[in-house]
Amino acid sequence: MEICTAQSFFSERKIGMAYDVPEGVDIMGKYDAEFAKILTKDALQFVADLQSEFRNHIKYALECRKEAKIRYNNGGLPGFDPATKYIREGEWVCAAVPPAVADRRVEITGPVGRKMIINALNSGAKVFMADFEDALSPSWENLMGGQVNLRDAVNRTISFHDKARNRVYKLNDQTAKLFVRPRGWHLPESHIFIDGEPATGCLVDFGLYFFHNCMAFRRTQGEGFGPFFYLPKMEHSREAKIWNNVFERAEKLSGIEKGSIRATVLIETLPAVFQMDEILYELRDHSVGLNCGRWDYIFSYVKTFQAHPDRLLPDRVLVGMTQHFMRSYSDLLIRTCHKRGVHAMGGMAAQIPIRDNPVANEAALELVRKDKLREVKAGHDGTWAAHPGLIPAIMEVFTNSMGNKANQIHTVKREDAVNLTEEDLLQRPRGVRTMEGLRHNTRVGIQYLAAWLTGTGSVPLYNLMEDAATAEISRVQNWQWLKYGVELDGDGLGVKVTLELFGRVVEDEMTRIEREVGQEKFKKGMYKEACKIFTRQCTKPMLDDFLTLDAYNHIVNHYPKGSSSRL
Repeated sequence: MEICTAQSFFSERKIGMAYDVPEGVDIMGKYDAEFAKILTKDALQFVADLQSEFRNHIKYALECRKEAKIRYNNGGLPGFDPATKYIREGEWVCAAVPPAVADRRVEITGPVGRKMIINALNSGAKVFMADFEDALSPSWENLMGGQVNLRDAVNRTISFHDKARNRVYKLNDQTAKLFVRPRGWHLPESHIFIDGEPATGCLVDFGLYFFHNCMAFRRTQGEGFGPFFYLPKMEHSREAKIWNNVFERAEKLSGIEKGSIRATVLIETLPAVFQMDEILYELRDHSVGLNCGRWDYIFSYVKTFQAHPDRLLPDRVLVGMTQHFMRSYSDLLIRTCHKRGVHAMGGMAAQIPIRDNPVANEAALELVRKDKLREVKAGHDGTWAAHPGLIPAIMEVFTNSMGNKANQIHTVKREDAVNLTEEDLLQRPRGVRTMEGLRHNTRVGIQYLAAWLTGTGSVPLYNLMEDAATAEISRVQNWQWLKYGVELDGDGLGVKVTLELFGRVVEDEMTRIEREVGQEKFKKGMYKEACKIFTRQCTKPMLDDFLTLDAYNHIVNHYPKGSSSRL
């Protein structure tokens, strides 16, 4: 926590080193002259107006999540809502896909760091999703720096001087289309207070980006359409309705045509798979499709069924798209999107190049090719990659199958998926549980959280790119196995997962982490703090909804302590 004396604080205020904020807004983040160009009085008023108008709707939606959780914990199951059957069976379609983003066969994702943005936009992918959510540690510096970087990217003035390599990075003439993913409804922004309470994180992310970039984006990026967004973590169409109203409000205030903003919704919670038609219906003037957010979806499966001991997951590596409940989810998403005239996007390829082992690298690439071939043959219009090195291979797979078509919206209807039932979407995953699965979860969870606490939200570990979603799987699976004392039946030992066993595993894995990263990095890093948080989360009697809500309290840094920054 940064602390300055009252004398130095008032000295700063006297010479103007504070943000100029509207009535009712307080900024607790550290002053930065570049951030002040983002946190203008008008931009903050725009965010405050959104917060004021939609605050109560957001609170109601989050309360509904809690009520649903109680139902599931009392033995209930998610399912299709009889009250909205007319929407599912109706013949409506979404607004036509803008030509600028008709072709999305490969999309790359990553945090909003300056070099990352340039490399991703230059990567050869059709779309870059700039991420304020799972791939970003939401420190004040990361969030506001990200807004600065995106402003410069939209204006095409962004550059980065890598002093270590003595190289300057700039945008190519041809770049990927830019989508932005704000945080989920549940995450606060505790560096900005509006009317005495923390702002809603996603409204800060969306509001600042839209306010500063909507007009320039339409000229330089969107060819008259956009801006474009990805929307995470929804559980119900009422949450999509809030976003639709936010979009309409933003369009009206900025004077752009209704339906200009377009968004893809990630179907990454188990309840949302039963709401896909309804979500598209609420966003029908603003939708450009749905995406299979498969890592968060696995996390949500455990979270939804946390009180159901008959629905225990096998090792994380065994819960792939060949599991019946995962394949059913993908197939239904394709049918739903294509029936409504929008993109059905596939899931993340998290592999990263293995530069020191060509044989292992080729084996990993072959797994990616098989996964992407499955997606394009099933009918997906595009897919995600975590690393630029995967893009040529994935592009080749999709192009070989799709040819010159921009997408498969009108050619692959998947009418066979109309017969998928609630039972198909909820089928218990099959597979074994092993000691190595428990160890891997622990090792990955602690290392990811240590990086997150020090400002890095996208972390290469063991040849995969880990983000908050995969860390969440590690956490909730450990919690589930501990809660129900599961037997590790996959390695012939028959050992039960107990607190004593988990304690030994944590100790062993911390020793291994120190050995792998080196003593100096281990001492300087926040591995011990991460271990405490991760262990506490895995052993709590009741499962916390999100690991990041707990960890967020450790990175909030008010400056100066206990003061606002209003002139």
